[in-house]
Amino acid sequence: MLTPIELVLAALALVFALGLRPWRMLTSDLLTPLLAALVLLPWCWLLPQMLPRSLAAGGISIQLSGACLLTLMLGWPLAVLTLAAVATVVWWVGQVPLEAALSQWVWLGLVPATLTLALGAALRRWLPANLFIYILGRGFLGTALCMFASGMAYEMLYHLVGGVAVEQALVARWLMAWGDAFLTGMAAAIFVAFKPEWLATWSDRRYLTRPSEPPASSPD
Repeated sequence: MLTPIELVLAALALVFALGLRPWRMLTSDLLTPLLAALVLLPWCWLLPQMLPRSLAAGGISIQLSGACLLTLMLGWPLAVLTLAAVATVVWWVGQVPLEAALSQWVWLGLVPATLTLALGAALRRWLPANLFIYILGRGFLGTALCMFASGMAYEMLYHLVGGVAVEQALVARWLMAWGDAFLTGMAAAIFVAFKPEWLATWSDRRYLTRPSEPPASSPD
């Protein structure tokens, strides 16, 4: 059982998120993706309960997270609270105990969202402000890495407390991470082109403004 670890991670995330007062960011532009997440994400998280066990990969039920995309759209503090609401709906509607719902919230939601925040900070620090860095780095490849790292952390901790077949589980986690990667990368590209106001982490000034050109040299 990982419940004590998950309780600590969940409590820390909620304290930090509430301390940042994320409701200040909830503008009319971000209200639409937030409501869409509350409607769609519970179904993605309930997918393992609706699919037959024969479709499980390495003993892990196939499902989508959406946490990385939600972080790009709402920002980390507001995404944390939204994921808490999603997990509550999943626990209420689904057929899993509270401990399983908590575990799903932490490893399918909070950890990928936090890793997405950290990766975004690293890319802003070390790489140029470029459209493709945002879409490919934060949306596509970054999501794959964040989802795999979250799954790897869960499998390693689970293995330490009595889980089995961690090697096969890691292979399955790596393959499933690409589902979220394609979803997030495609959605980020579409939103950048047509609905940039739905991306709290996007800035036209940062990613689209060209650096000023050096003044032309005077003629000889």
